[in-house]
Amino acid sequence: MVEPEGQRLPRAARVRRGGEIRTVLRKGIRTRTPTLDVYVLEVPSRSRPRIGWVVPKLGKGTVARNRLKRMVREIGRKRVLGALRAKGVGADVLVRVRTSAYQATYRQLEEELMSVVERKW
Repeated sequence: MVEPEGQRLPRAARVRRGGEIRTVLRKGIRTRTPTLDVYVLEVPSRSRPRIGWVVPKLGKGTVARNRLKRMVREIGRKRVLGALRAKGVGADVLVRVRTSAYQATYRQLEEELMSVVERKW
């Protein structure tokens, strides 16, 4: 099924490469929530924000892991990137899920991630 235009997370809006992820993990500021570790690295020279996610297996199955990745990606696309663009922030945001995230609801993940973004900016 082809998604309607504007409904995808563009490649340019993602932190994808291993080196980019390591840089955000090493230099970014970490904020912990009950289900997430959120790393934020401000990049003043970048005009658009980017988001990435790390979803370790943590002993869970493929279906649960992919479901969690889809939820984090959708929250990032709909809420986080929109909020950062509206504020004119150029930053890399990396979301690393914790074990408890596998039992969390979409709403809980969304509230935790947005609270970090709103607290930061």
